[in-house]
Amino acid sequence: MSWLLKSITRALQAMQRFLPQTRTSHLRTGSQGETEAYLFLRRQGYRMVATNFRVAQDRGEIDLIGWDGDTLCFVEVKTRIGEGLLPPEAAVDAAKRSHIRSVARRYVRRLSAEQSPPCRFDVVSVIYPEAGRPPRFTLIRGAFRWSSRKAREWEYVAPPRRENWRPLR
Repeated sequence: MSWLLKSITRALQAMQRFLPQTRTSHLRTGSQGETEAYLFLRRQGYRMVATNFRVAQDRGEIDLIGWDGDTLCFVEVKTRIGEGLLPPEAAVDAAKRSHIRSVARRYVRRLSAEQSPPCRFDVVSVIYPEAGRPPRFTLIRGAFRWSSRKAREWEYVAPPRRENWRPLR
């Protein structure tokens, strides 16, 4: 079944090249990367349940939502063509993580379970080394957490106490 889904998806992508282009090239690349990441995660054993999930009250979006065993995973996909100075996953900054958390909270509230399932935030980077070559994937499980603990530079954290401490003479 997986080979059928993969071949249908790639055939539809090939046919899209002949349609009039209304989206910019980076949006097409991102969409293609999300499709490849979807297929990659399926091969990794994920059961995908939603793509490009949005809510009306929030401007954020979650690229892919799926189950990895008993864990609900919210997946952000970053796609690049060629190598750059930074890996694609570096683009998931604090603002992006905040939007993803907000949309994920709303998604979990919609579930009918009495208790919310264990959740995780993953990031998949897709790099196309050259045109026509297969992409390289990097999956970062648990890339960030629900809480957004902001580091405070001015906050002093005392070192652990040592019981048998003596000054040097």
